[in-house]
Parts: sequence; C-alpha cells; structure tokens
Amino acid sequence: AGSRLQHEYVPSAHLSAACTCVAWAPAGARQPPSKDGPQRKKRKSEVGGEVDKQLDILAIGTAVGSILLYSTVKGELQSKLDGGHDSRVNCVRWHQESCCLYSCSDDKHIVEWNTQTCKVKCKWKGDNSSVTCLCISPDGKMLLSAGRTIKLWDLETKEVYRHFTGHATSVSSLMFTTVKPTNESKPFDGITGLYFLSGAIHDRLLSVWYIRSDRKEKNAVMSFTVTDEPTFVDLTVSEVKEEPVKLAVVCRDGQLHLFEHILNGYCKKPLTSNCTVQIATPGDGDSTPKPVPILAAAFCTDKQSLLLVYGNALQPVIEKVSLNTSESHICLVRDIQKVLSLKTDAAVTKVKTPVVNSDAKVLVPGIPGHSTAVKTPALGKEKKKNKRKPGETEESIEERLGALDIDVSKVKTPGGLPQTDSFAVLLVQGLESNDAEILNKVLNTRKENVVKNTVARMPIHAVIPLLHELTKRLQGNPYSASLMVRWLKSVFTVHASYLSTLPDLIPQLGMLYQLMESRVKTLQKLSRLHGRLFILVTQVAASQTVQDVPEVNQTAKLVYEDESSEEEGSDDEMIADKDSDENWDEDEEKEEQSDEQDMAVEKEINGDSDLEPENESEEE
Repeated sequence: AGSRLQHEYVPSAHLSAACTCVAWAPAGARQPPSKDGPQRKKRKSEVGGEVDKQLDILAIGTAVGSILLYSTVKGELQSKLDGGHDSRVNCVRWHQESCCLYSCSDDKHIVEWNTQTCKVKCKWKGDNSSVTCLCISPDGKMLLSAGRTIKLWDLETKEVYRHFTGHATSVSSLMFTTVKPTNESKPFDGITGLYFLSGAIHDRLLSVWYIRSDRKEKNAVMSFTVTDEPTFVDLTVSEVKEEPVKLAVVCRDGQLHLFEHILNGYCKKPLTSNCTVQIATPGDGDSTPKPVPILAAAFCTDKQSLLLVYGNALQPVIEKVSLNTSESHICLVRDIQKVLSLKTDAAVTKVKTPVVNSDAKVLVPGIPGHSTAVKTPALGKEKKKNKRKPGETEESIEERLGALDIDVSKVKTPGGLPQTDSFAVLLVQGLESNDAEILNKVLNTRKENVVKNTVARMPIHAVIPLLHELTKRLQGNPYSASLMVRWLKSVFTVHASYLSTLPDLIPQLGMLYQLMESRVKTLQKLSRLHGRLFILVTQVAASQTVQDVPEVNQTAKLVYEDESSEEEGSDDEMIADKDSDENWDEDEEKEEQSDEQDMAVEKEINGDSDLEPENESEEE
C-alpha cells in the first residue's frame, strides 16, 4: 500500500544467469487449494498475513536454462531445477492442482517438472523455433504454447490438439478469457468453446482465438488494436455468458488501454480501446507537464478498480484507482518528484574537505620541474564568470586552444579532406541548416563508394529531407542531375525498408515520380529522333565521300619515244622536202608507229589499258 520495497532477492549467479521470468506458485502448491488459487499470482501487492503465507514460492527462470524456486517467507532459495533446458527459459507456469511446473525455452522444448522431487517429469519438442510463452487451460488438462504459431497440447498424451496461425513475431502473452463456453447447449469438455488472447512483440494487435470442436478455423476471431507493443496484459475472466471481458493493456509507450467487450463470435475490424489512460506530472509554473510511464496495471477483486504501477522500475509507485471509463481519454496528474525524491544523508559521506587558511601558500604542481606554465587563479575566475566588459572582444577559438597548450596544427584533419563519416555529419548539418555551400560540397562527389558509405551512415530522420533536396536538384542542370541520380540510387537501395514503412510515402515522393515519368516519357521520342538523325547524317556523309573522289587527269602520265625514231623523223622531213622517193618504205613504217602510239594514249585516257606503262613501252 505504501509502495515500499518489502523484499529483495538477488540470485548468486545473477550476472552470468540473469533472471528472465517469474511466476507465483498457486496456494495449492503448498497447502490445500483455496477458492481462487490460480488468480492469486496476479495480485502481488495485496497486503495481509494470509496472503504472504499463500504467495510463498516464486519460480524464477534464468538465461542459462535453470529454474530457481525461492521461498519468500523463509527468504532463501528452496531448490534449483536443472537438467531440463540448455538455453534461456522464456516462461514458467504452475499447474493449479498438482505440484507441476511447466517451462519453455529457446531450445525449442517444453518441460514438465515435478517440484517435490525437482526432477524432469516429461520433456517434448514444442516448436521448430524457440517457444516463448505458455498458458494452462482453466481445467488444467490442456496447455497453450507459442513461439510464433500457437499450439494447444493435451497434457495427458502430450499431443497437439489444435494449431493456430499465431503472429509474425514471437508471442509475449497468452491467457484464457473465458471459463465456460457461450453456447451451453452442448456438454462442455473443458476446452471447446473457450476464447483465449495472445499478444506478440512489435505487434500492435492483440488477437483473440476461439477453440472450435472441429479443426477448420485456424485464424483469429477478433483483434484489439493498441498504440504500441503490449508489455503487460491483465483481464477479468468472463464467467457468465453475458458478462463482458475487461482487458487492461499497458504499452511500451507508457499508455494504458482499457477494453470491454462481450466475446460472441467473429468480428472483422480490429476493436479500438474504450478508454486510454495516461499519467503526467503537473506543469507548475514554468515547467511543462512530462509524461510518466505506466509500467503495469491489474484489476482488483471487484473487477472495477485498477492497481496502477507507474514511475521508474527501480522505485515504482503503486496506486489503486477507480476510473470513469465512459470518457475515452483520461490523464491522471501525479507529482512523481515528491514521491521519488531520494534523501541524501549528509553524515554518510566519507570525503573530508580540508580547511584552508588564507595565509597558507598552496604549492601547485608545475613550479619545481614541470613544463606546464602556471596559470594565475585570477584569470580562471574571470573566465568562469564570462562577463565581458563592453568594448572587449571575445577570444577566438585559436587563442583559447593556445591557452590550453594544444598544438592547433595537430587538431586539423590530415590531408584536409573530410572522411566519409564526416561527410554524413556534414550532409545532416547541411540539410538541417539548408546551407547550399555544405550541400554542394557533399553532393558533388563522384566517388561511388563515398556516396554509398555516406548514405549508409546518415541517420534515418534525414532520409526524407535528403530526397526532397535531391528532387529539387534533379530539376536543374542536366550535369548535376546525373550526379544526383547516383545519390538517389544508393538512398533507395540502402533505406528501402525504412521508406516502405512510411504511411505518407506516395505524397512525399510524388514530385520525384512525376519528374521521372516526364523524363522517361520523352525518352522514346528522343530515341526515335536520334535514330532518324543518325540515318540522315550517315547518308549525307556517304554522298560527300562520293563527290570528293578526285577527277581523273586527262593528260598522259608518260610518253616514251625512241631516240632513233626522232632522228629518222628529221631525216624524213628533209627528204620529203626534197620530194625524194628513195626512203618511201621507211616513211610508211614511221607512220604506222605513230598510229600505234596514239591508240595507246587513247586507251590509257579511257581507262581501257590493261597493260602497265612499262609493258606498253616494251610493246612500242
């Protein structure tokens, strides 16, 4: 009642084998069973001697696979259960009547323990991956186990009675919500017609499952939606047909959601909470109200009021509240600082401060043989006050570094170029301050690996601003656009999974989509135009080469005449002048020769000559 710590137990091997799960033994484990034994384990904070006696044994699972049984009355470890698991124990559950304890582990097995003999009673494989949660049916004959899929086991035969789809992640809570079936016409076999609830890590939906007589239905019949992953779930069990199930779910974000629903078959849409409870500090004066996380919540015996546990886990505050659940949102104001103010006792400290006389001279290291220059204390005081007189200029950082005896040249980065990690920092700074100079420096890099590393190292929150900046730059100069495309490519490859989780992704990237579409639309037309131009250009070039063939020179390249025929010719002329008939035959011979020569020249001009010039002269 006073939120005081009553008892603390630290196992001897708590560093190597951390505690992973706990469960109170029902009253029947030590004494004759009382009326509401199984529900006793929820109400940890009720006070009274009889409760202390009943809530005696606590089973604690550890990270190495052993289970400790601790007696809170004796304040000592009663026994240790070993040899069942060789990996982390995820959940321990007591059987209501017998002295059995069930545990499941990351080693994929479920173990049934006899707590009297501390031996393994039975061990069987529960799943293909680790089993994370267990729950025993109200009649104690069935066991629910869950890794990701949920299985219902018959405890006598250890065979699977039903399969359920389960969740995408590992299940963190399992509990039955009804004791009797809603359809009372058929005889009740202890399990058929019951509903149970399951919640999983990273899953904002709690699912309700219905156990049918046939094996057809494997999916959830309804689901409750909450704001964050459920960390603590408590419910009031519905005992009569018309009685609604009340559900209290504490989420990781510190909110409590209350649901009230009559379980009567299938419901398609996820149900939202009837009431959300939050706790905040009062905003006195200047301080703004801060949220106080709720750690756990449980219904009291009257099924109306709630026990809330809030604050921090080291010193939680436990309070009983009655809520008006007709309001959809309740914010409780609690001044947690007053409750949690830790009192520090002045006498406890062992550090003694020496009393220094004003006349005494204190020697500072540095005077005898040290190289450090001694600073006068007066200068230090001025710096602390940091009040400059008007007209005084502030010291530059270089001067301050000089005063600290740090070599300024060593501080600068070697090579002068920023590394990829500083590129990521620069990029974020540029995006936040919208500084074009920094952004140009970072985004105009051509090195592929620098781009990839920068994108991989940048924080998630800067992805969308970077995409907006790239979109803006893509619309500009085509040269810069080609650089931006490299950045876009690596952003989409590295951060694809983050982007796909954004609900408003399409409006965020709308501009980019339109830009790409418009660019791609013109691509087809441009490539057609490119093809036509290419054909034209090649044709023009081909016709030019035909015209550029040099004209054939019409004059003979070589005319060869024998010297003897020249002499003869001159003689002939002289003889002809004299009208002499002596050399008539010779004259005719000369004429034939000159005819042959003319023919040869003609042939050469027309390109018909099949003889080379040398052979021609030989013929002549």
